[in-house]
Amino acid sequence: MPDTRLQTQGLSLYANPLSPPKGLEGCVVAIGNFDGVHRGHSVVIRAAEALADRLGKPCAVLTFEPHPADYFAGHPVIFRITPERDKAVALARLGLEAMIVLSFDASLANLTADDFVEEVLVRRLGVSGAVVGYDFHFGKGRAGSPDFLREAGERHGFAVKVVEKVLADVAGSPEAVHSAATRMALEEGDVAAARRLLGHDFFVTGDVIHGAKLGRTLGYPTANLALDPSCRLRYGIYAVRVVVDGVLHKGVASYGKRPTVDNGPPLLEIYILDFSGDLYGKAIEVRFAGWIRPELKFDGLDALVHQIEDDVVQARGMLG
Repeated sequence: MPDTRLQTQGLSLYANPLSPPKGLEGCVVAIGNFDGVHRGHSVVIRAAEALADRLGKPCAVLTFEPHPADYFAGHPVIFRITPERDKAVALARLGLEAMIVLSFDASLANLTADDFVEEVLVRRLGVSGAVVGYDFHFGKGRAGSPDFLREAGERHGFAVKVVEKVLADVAGSPEAVHSAATRMALEEGDVAAARRLLGHDFFVTGDVIHGAKLGRTLGYPTANLALDPSCRLRYGIYAVRVVVDGVLHKGVASYGKRPTVDNGPPLLEIYILDFSGDLYGKAIEVRFAGWIRPELKFDGLDALVHQIEDDVVQARGMLG
């Protein structure tokens, strides 16, 4: 695949470059899946930026799509906290200027650890440095370890930094921050725990689509998003903040299958408080601030409306 470049909030994206992208010659790369771009990931990225500054080189993230676990399973199995578009948004917020994405396919999966270093890091990217987390493994059979990468760096003349684990809380928890714990928190609807691990609100982005327009007839018009099919966020009602055209609004969102109405495909429906305007086709961002309640089936629309009224009151209180 040829080198392609897009712009995502100031972040340049390069897909499968065969040679160092212009402006990234001799770059330092932070390598990993970076799903969620959590606090541990941010430490790896800051270490890469520090190394790049010391060497006087540019800095980029080197990541992979699809997630390797999905590739090996032959179908999506990973709850993606940040699908590729959202990952780029989160990385841009850290101030990164470039993200290199390699297609995780048979050719990449079959590269030995040595071949990955020689083919990808040295020949195709010409890196001056590589930064990874303490548990990073790469190459066929995950044979490449951080120690292997250190030794390879010495042989090929690029610097290597390995970042030790970042603890799950500042009080000294022995548990490390990792994407699996964040997924578990979101599957339970615990967006507060997810925020502690991520270091930022769990968020989704998407283009507003047409729904059944039932909310409008009930007095609560919603902006609807179809989330990534891998999403396993707990069905329920959440207090949210919504970014529309760069402006932050308060809202209440329902994620689920609408058992009172149609029990259809999962959909995120967002009622933006004190807002009017046509959002169809607009790209919006939804940041999850708090859990209100699980999704429930009501005995008719009147009962549903009364509950929505309560949900809005709770959301206002949680959002301040």
